[in-house]
Amino acid sequence: MFMESFPVGMLQCNCSILGDTETGRAIIIDPGDEAERIAAAVEARNFTVTHILHTHAHIDHVGGSADLKSRCGGQAWLHRDDLFLLEGLQEQARFLGGKAPEAVALDGHLEEGQSFDVGDDHLTVLHTPGHTPGSCSFLIEADSRQVLFAGDTLFRDSIGRTDLPGGNTKTIMKSL
Repeated sequence: MFMESFPVGMLQCNCSILGDTETGRAIIIDPGDEAERIAAAVEARNFTVTHILHTHAHIDHVGGSADLKSRCGGQAWLHRDDLFLLEGLQEQARFLGGKAPEAVALDGHLEEGQSFDVGDDHLTVLHTPGHTPGSCSFLIEADSRQVLFAGDTLFRDSIGRTDLPGGNTKTIMKSL
């Protein structure tokens, strides 16, 4: 199992590539920006993108998704409770003083307990609302270890903001 995470964009959102080296299939998590750079990393490993998954729909987590999907293919998934944020990319961009990216066309909606295959390993969706109503985390057990991709729900020594539209402190505390 290949796993690589690296910061992208102005807000340095962590984008992750999970790939199965035997099948060549990969999942991308949170391509918030720099689609060309992410696509180059995918192509350098001869991966085929099967899914583009989003922990939530803030612009720094979905901003590069449409461009990446155009370059690499793959199905884009987001929890339905964050559709209002995806539809509001113009407003999010204005808030940050930038230009809104194209909103990615979704192929499905994430749900608690849903599983995505990365070779013999399985990535499981955990609905962890609070930062946004549709915030999700992804848990994978690979190479005898567990890795959690928490988006902005959880940070080292901290938790995600709850003061943005849709955020809720009591809900994030329950998710944690």
